[in-house]
Amino acid sequence: MKMKKYILFLVLAFIAININSQTSTEIIPTPNDSRVITTGVPFLLIASDARAASMGDMGVATSVDTYSQFWNPSKYVFSEIKSGFGLSYTPYLSKLVNDISLGNLTYFNRINERSAFAVSLRYFSLGEIEIIQDEFSQALIEKPNEMTMDISYSLRLADQFSMGVALRYLRSDLRIQAVDETAKAASSYAVDISAYFQGEEQSYGDVDGRWRAGMIIQNLGPKIKYDESGRETFLPTNLRLGTGFDFLLDQYNKVSVTAEFAKLLVPTPPVLGYEYNFTDNNENGVYDEGIDELGEQTTGDLVVYNGQTTDVDFLQGVFQSFSDAPGGFSEELKEFTWALGAEYVYDDSFALRAGYFNESEDKGARKFLALGAGFKFSGTRVDLSYLFSASRVPSPLENTLRFSLTFDFGSNSYLEY
Repeated sequence: MKMKKYILFLVLAFIAININSQTSTEIIPTPNDSRVITTGVPFLLIASDARAASMGDMGVATSVDTYSQFWNPSKYVFSEIKSGFGLSYTPYLSKLVNDISLGNLTYFNRINERSAFAVSLRYFSLGEIEIIQDEFSQALIEKPNEMTMDISYSLRLADQFSMGVALRYLRSDLRIQAVDETAKAASSYAVDISAYFQGEEQSYGDVDGRWRAGMIIQNLGPKIKYDESGRETFLPTNLRLGTGFDFLLDQYNKVSVTAEFAKLLVPTPPVLGYEYNFTDNNENGVYDEGIDELGEQTTGDLVVYNGQTTDVDFLQGVFQSFSDAPGGFSEELKEFTWALGAEYVYDDSFALRAGYFNESEDKGARKFLALGAGFKFSGTRVDLSYLFSASRVPSPLENTLRFSLTFDFGSNSYLEY
């Protein structure tokens, strides 16, 4: 009797295992999944000063100027000027509207031989939105906007090397109060960590020159959330690396060339799909069209088919961003943008600039050529830049003239060379 029960148990167990081996699930990807990385407050990635814009949106390894607060604040300790104040204006979507713009105010002060601080304000205005409910109602005017306030401190750790840190407060007021009475501005905070190297002048044949290099991690901070029930969005945490060389032709003429690479430290959106039950007729664990029978969905929710989930905190997202592209290492490389820029300066009073920026077709397709010029007289600098789009995707800054105004105080207070 015991033997019969034992045999019956083995038969039932075998049937259960066999049935389980023939029933599995398969995730069928949805078509046209976009893997362009998007973030909250994207205006933080817009170059607001004309000098950087005219060299292809770069500034992490260029020589120091007043607007280094945005690109690499650790450069301030190499300034030969005691302090400076700058304001810049960038029209946005100027071909469509005339009231969307980005403004920037920056002040820096070199405290002593080894340290400096800076403060800045960036304000992105999206113009006026007129809301009319019906022909009897008075029009309501909304003015959505975004802004940041920064403070930075930089310290010279060696004769040719410095580091800096910046603390940033962000505020994004994009929700329309007239549509949602509970709407309120979203806010967050972030930090920048930067480093800069500027070598000494050396002779290279008949030409003197010096090397430059820089690095910064920007906008490292918690996700931003617009309401209690809304989805949290990553900040545009960004890694920038750059290097350059100054050709010191003579006492008055200098030519600088710089290359820069950047990557968003934000998780890549995965390929999503729906999970289906299927009968695994050949028991290989993979759905084979024409062999297996596809059943109903297991749930109505989209799940990850390829890649990694983006439902992680911002720190985990930074590390994940280097290895989570569904297309593997080749796709990770596409997430890097690069730029090349050149600047000619005569007697620190006149400058001509040019630059090119490139982004992969699969990751945003931003490509543009930029030109610019700068003039200095009596401690006042004026810089201009103009952008020509070179992509199938038109740039919102195409054919836009940007300008910056800078006031220098305490010229030649610190002589580096």
